[in-house]
Amino acid sequence: MGSKSPRGEFAARQLKKKRKNFRWSDRYFNRRMLRLDEKVDPLQGAPMARGIVLEKVGIESKQPDSAIRKCVRTQIIKNGRLITAFLPGDGALNFIDEHDEVVVVGIGGPRGGAKGDIPGVRWKVIKVNGASLNELVYGRKQKPVR
Repeated sequence: MGSKSPRGEFAARQLKKKRKNFRWSDRYFNRRMLRLDEKVDPLQGAPMARGIVLEKVGIESKQPDSAIRKCVRTQIIKNGRLITAFLPGDGALNFIDEHDEVVVVGIGGPRGGAKGDIPGVRWKVIKVNGASLNELVYGRKQKPVR
């Protein structure tokens, strides 16, 4: 009695085939190969995307914190999907108006999920009308008019 794997001199092809089939039982391999995460991702696998601001919203933070996190509802230009993006920085909301063009990136939570105490928000704004939001908040740049 031996192992279930082919062992002989000409077994390489069968070993390779068997290994290939086994990989499909790995959850992460399966999702990656079928591109399941890219299909549901509003950014479609891209690291960042441009969008148009539809409205400003305040989102209450989760327990035990108590704050209103400033966010914007944004429509992604390339596919028309709606997302909520966080505005990092003190007073960042003042530099954003409706119909501004923003660039959003993932917020950096575990496995692409929401980060910290902001429920359901997975993206953050980094640019407004081509100017860095960080530079605007620190007063190093003026907001360009488009």
